[in-house]
Amino acid sequence: MDGVTYLAYRLRRPIGEGRGYAVVVAASADGERFETLTVVEKDDMAADSLERPALVVTDEGSWRLYLSCGTPGTKHWRVELLEAAGPDGFDPSRSDVVLPGSASVGVKDPVILRHGGKWHLWASCHPLADPDQADQMVTDYATSADGLDWSWHGTVLSGRPGEWDSRGVRVAAVVPHSGRTFAYYDGRASAVENYEERTGLAIGTGFGALVPTEARPVAESPHAGRGLRYLCAVPLPGGGWRLYYEATRADGAHELRTELHPGAGPAG
Repeated sequence: MDGVTYLAYRLRRPIGEGRGYAVVVAASADGERFETLTVVEKDDMAADSLERPALVVTDEGSWRLYLSCGTPGTKHWRVELLEAAGPDGFDPSRSDVVLPGSASVGVKDPVILRHGGKWHLWASCHPLADPDQADQMVTDYATSADGLDWSWHGTVLSGRPGEWDSRGVRVAAVVPHSGRTFAYYDGRASAVENYEERTGLAIGTGFGALVPTEARPVAESPHAGRGLRYLCAVPLPGGGWRLYYEATRADGAHELRTELHPGAGPAG
């Protein structure tokens, strides 16, 4: 945007030490070196943990930060919205719940795209009936006229029995291209792989069902755990793409990385 890359990401400690304790909004002139603009902490949102946010600018020029908030003492997740005149002005005391979830489903990790005069949203949905099974996930799709009130259209991506993504799938990025919809997604085969999902690619026509294209992940870390997730594909003004993603390091910690890809398409 005007030659500046804006990034919203979360800071996470190990389980038992705070989990997702803050979300940072930052800016960069080169897409690699970022300056912090604002920080929202989990206590600001009355949340046990914060997970992947979504940062959007409206047609009117206001900024929106959609936050995944863990409801204290439960496995439930909801999405709250902060809105401000600029990326450095988010006020946690003025939040609105836009995706409340329910007693049976937790909702988090929104991916938001404005296309064809509509707002489109893909969210990770988790069953809550059995707390021991709450790590399972599918991706549901919703639309909105204003990005505030959403209409759900059902599940568009589910895990495949017996495959590497059988336990759960979470859409991480959606790119319309050449009449098709490309979606990078996180997947895992077991509860043990929670926090170490790998990246797959699914393709659909329009904004309906998404079909995985490969029998194996298209991207994973070379280190133990193999986690590579939350991939975001950003088209560049001069052509090509910049990718951002979270990856497992050799020491087991996770870090945010970026890559430049000169290819013309999102799957290139």
